[in-house]
Amino acid sequence: MTAFEELKGVGRPARDAFALAGYPDLESLDGVPWATVLDLHGVGQRGLERVQAALQERGLSMQGAPEPRERVNEFTAGATGKSDSKTAITGVDPRDYIDSIEGRRKEHGHILLDVYGRATGVAPAMWGPTMIGYGEMHYKYETGREGDMFIVGFSPRKAKLSLYGIEPVPELGKYTSAVSCTYVNKPEDIDLEVLERLVREAWEKGPDAC
Repeated sequence: MTAFEELKGVGRPARDAFALAGYPDLESLDGVPWATVLDLHGVGQRGLERVQAALQERGLSMQGAPEPRERVNEFTAGATGKSDSKTAITGVDPRDYIDSIEGRRKEHGHILLDVYGRATGVAPAMWGPTMIGYGEMHYKYETGREGDMFIVGFSPRKAKLSLYGIEPVPELGKYTSAVSCTYVNKPEDIDLEVLERLVREAWEKGPDAC
């Protein structure tokens, strides 16, 4: 049987919804009405399309599933300089920025610099006033909006630490998540070795992880 955690692009909200509804693995969705699964709280259209694609690879299918649509969003390696976003690389040194932070976030920022540095093997850059990113990619959405962004990164914000680009797993520890962002109160709440693994996996996948 195939665990939902093995499927790229199927987030934790959807995985939790499947488990709560009594679908423990991918194969358990074979023959289940598409509309029934889509109605589950936490399940979105795009994520369910990825689930259906995985089922079809195994000769299975949800009942009444629509024909797969062509992927319109594009993610490519490297920056182009063409962007609708104001977020861009600045000339500020990330370590200088972290050293300027007051309170516990200074220590937390240096911890994350070490973790992300080991996982990616590259130097970080400041993106905008508060985000520290590694690598560069270009995105273009079906709405026409496009821009450059880092592949993985973090921000030691006052309220919570924001971790970008990773796919969190329960073993990470105590966190909350939203689209493309994982929030942590403090490093002590998570397993830093697991975080380093997640960052490394996302880094190795590059734009394909988006």
